[in-house]
Amino acid sequence: MMADLHQTPTSLCCCRKSPPVSVPHCVGDSSQPSAGPGSPRCPLVDVASASNFRCFQLQHFHLDLRLNFAVKEMSGWLVLDLIPVQPGVHTLVLDSHPSLLIHSIDCKAPGSGQVDPVSLTYRVDPFTDYGSSLNISLPTTAVKPGRLIQITVRYTTTDGPAIWWLDSELTCGQSRPLVFTQGHSVCNRSFFPCFDTPAVKSTYTATIRVPEGVTVLMSASRSSYSKPDRVFQFSMESPVPSYLVALVAGELQHVDVGPRSRVWAEPCLLSCAVKKLGDNVERWLVVAEELFGPYLWGRCDIVFLPPSFPIVAMENPCLTFIIASILESSEFLLIDVIHEIAHSWFGNAVTNATWEEMWLSEGLATYAQRRITTEAYGESFTCLETVVRLDALHRQLRLLGDNNPVSKLQVKFESGVNPSSLMNLFTYEKGFCFVSYLSQLSGDTRRFDRFLRDYISQFKFKSVVAQDLIDYFLDYFPELQDAAHREGQEFERWLSGCGPPLYEPDLSAGGTLIHPVQDLCDLWRSSDPPDLQSLMTFDLSAWNTFQIVLFLDRMLDHSPQPPDVMQHLSSSYSSLFDDLNAEVQIRWLQLIVRNSFYPDLQRVRVFLHKHTSRMYTVPLYEDMVAGVMKCVAVEIFYQTQRRLHPNLRRTLQQILFQTSSAPANQNGPPQSMIATSTASSTPPLSQPAATATASAAAAGTTAAIALRNVNVSA
Repeated sequence: MMADLHQTPTSLCCCRKSPPVSVPHCVGDSSQPSAGPGSPRCPLVDVASASNFRCFQLQHFHLDLRLNFAVKEMSGWLVLDLIPVQPGVHTLVLDSHPSLLIHSIDCKAPGSGQVDPVSLTYRVDPFTDYGSSLNISLPTTAVKPGRLIQITVRYTTTDGPAIWWLDSELTCGQSRPLVFTQGHSVCNRSFFPCFDTPAVKSTYTATIRVPEGVTVLMSASRSSYSKPDRVFQFSMESPVPSYLVALVAGELQHVDVGPRSRVWAEPCLLSCAVKKLGDNVERWLVVAEELFGPYLWGRCDIVFLPPSFPIVAMENPCLTFIIASILESSEFLLIDVIHEIAHSWFGNAVTNATWEEMWLSEGLATYAQRRITTEAYGESFTCLETVVRLDALHRQLRLLGDNNPVSKLQVKFESGVNPSSLMNLFTYEKGFCFVSYLSQLSGDTRRFDRFLRDYISQFKFKSVVAQDLIDYFLDYFPELQDAAHREGQEFERWLSGCGPPLYEPDLSAGGTLIHPVQDLCDLWRSSDPPDLQSLMTFDLSAWNTFQIVLFLDRMLDHSPQPPDVMQHLSSSYSSLFDDLNAEVQIRWLQLIVRNSFYPDLQRVRVFLHKHTSRMYTVPLYEDMVAGVMKCVAVEIFYQTQRRLHPNLRRTLQQILFQTSSAPANQNGPPQSMIATSTASSTPPLSQPAATATASAAAAGTTAAIALRNVNVSA
């Protein structure tokens, strides 16, 4: 997933044939055959799920939903094909959400002679602030280990965290409403009742009924449309976890950009998106297949969503969701899409079994992404992008401290902690460094490529824990067996230790791109502003986006700057930055805000009137509130709030007024404002229930963490 990890605290990637019958792999389920040397440990506990998923095999599920844009509801039913795997289990517990209105539940046992479904009793119990448990009493006569049962749940969705309804004013074309879902990591329990854990995978089908003029897409390998009935049919033929089930519906059109790829977007965006991507998607897929084996998902389509999309990109199988705002920067778009493609192998095909080991998806996908960019664009470009990332990692460490438990790869948390609150740069970059360390141990990058290819072949469509990867690695490289005990201790330090990575790859190949950036930073950090002749040796108009981002990030590290330096920076670069993409502009504007450089304040106003996405608004509002520009922030908010998604509007209200609700006066600035010196992170951390979360929350409001995931995906 491409999370929106900016320079702010955070708590925060269709083929046609009949679907096969598949048996999902459920980690920790003793009824499943061993996966060989990497077979999962038992029993697996997912504290983020209220369900009793280890008691059943989920073979398949079907969704039948009608979308009602007028009242912003989805209504219909869910059918679960379940096989009990343990005797004496007479209760099915599903993850649900208070926003789901359950109407009825019934049960059938195909092949048992039962003609009519049996109505079931159920109750909904509280679980956490991000979900509830749906407890369903099963008929004792029908439930036997190994016998298929079908559970039908009729329900209606309301205002849940997975479903984002956009009025037409919030879409790019502003002509028709749009709806999309975002399941990562534990949101889809508000889309449909489910085993909402990455440990459980299954195939699914869906029937979606819509008003005229609405096109529906899903993360599915097959699709069809009946125009007279206005019904879309979908089938996902390969098993996926619940969080990768995704839907978008609205005024969408497409253009094919390759033999297995098409770009979807609102009509006003489509030509720009197609021009930006060109035929690159197929090129990237071919490179990835050469490295990691066949692409397993058939289609590789991309849909560009309006600025209200809450993250940068999401790796939904067959259909990547990506925010349209990123189209401004070709280099960032390239990295974002390649990262989501990498997830097709690492994250989608082989998935972390619990959210406590999210790095198994994100760290491996980041490594794979950089292998793809190295092959496609050269080592120098990849090293530059990696330096930007690792700079951000060390920036975060300086702010949080080396002993903060949130810097662990394996973060243990208790029931009640939202897994999304522990998604941070360590998941991506410390995970990447660990995978790079494994590559270094293997002795050869190409040899490690072959290992990753075979790892995917061994565990595809399964969910794994870290020990599976390590065991398979040591079996694959028998020459390391003699040092297995020593390496085992080292692996434990990697997984359970706080602080910086124990190893970082050699990035000297990026020197031709990186050294000029550092030379320019050194020039500006001298006691006096540099003279014009010295500056003329650095032509920023010839630099790529990552070079300029690295320059601005490092200048931000040394804020505040003397007023004369800010004046000189502005006169030298502000006009150039005005013509560049939003990734450059937001960093320049953060430099303006953090240095209270009022002569360029109008640029901040113009930017926030133009950009309405979370990734570009929240960092600037947080910086303005943390400094001396809170009144300006409040003024801009009241001028632009009607063009912001309600969720983003609430976030900005929390930042501006330290409250979850808006001030009483909605039409203008409040009569008095509560003074605040820091801004809360976005989205806010859940109430801490674990040491790691508590520590992250404590550091969050004072840490301007550089976490903009320019290269990584949810």
